[in-house]
Amino acid sequence: MARKKEYNEDQVVEKAMHLFWKNGYETTSMQMLEKEMGINKFSIYSSFGNKHGLFLESLKCYKAKVSVILEKFKNATNGVADIKQFFYDSVDANYKGHDQKGCLVTNTYNEFSESEDQLIKEEMISFMDNLKELFIEKLKINSTKDEATILKQANYLLLAKHGLAAAARVNSQKEIEDYIEMTFVNI
Repeated sequence: MARKKEYNEDQVVEKAMHLFWKNGYETTSMQMLEKEMGINKFSIYSSFGNKHGLFLESLKCYKAKVSVILEKFKNATNGVADIKQFFYDSVDANYKGHDQKGCLVTNTYNEFSESEDQLIKEEMISFMDNLKELFIEKLKINSTKDEATILKQANYLLLAKHGLAAAARVNSQKEIEDYIEMTFVNI
């Protein structure tokens, strides 16, 4: 008979997510995960298969957490102003006493950019494609822009969002605010 789990899987995944977010995938060891999650390797392997499986679950957990910000952005109707607010909302937690910096998706995107890991790449591409589509949708609210301009601006904003997430790891709140303001000068 299988033993009953003595831990809440959602809670341990969230703990792992914060550890991966803070340290990255490669730097996070199984020993660190055991300590942070409060469970042993056997339980990690039993529930998630391996570190990679746990990491994929951590990415899903992160996406669920940022879905509140994405839903607010998706439901907004003020075009470029909504994109700008999304930029502010996406870095807001970095300056409220949390030890995570940047965006877990962007950090992962950067860490795995040269990797052959198809599952991680698919997760990243899906997230980025969805974000780009939202940028396009918001840019189309201004009916004076042609399709080519909208696509160029969406590509620019996607790259700016990457830059913002990376900068949020090391720059001050004032520097981040200046970055956001300058990003939208010509949009």
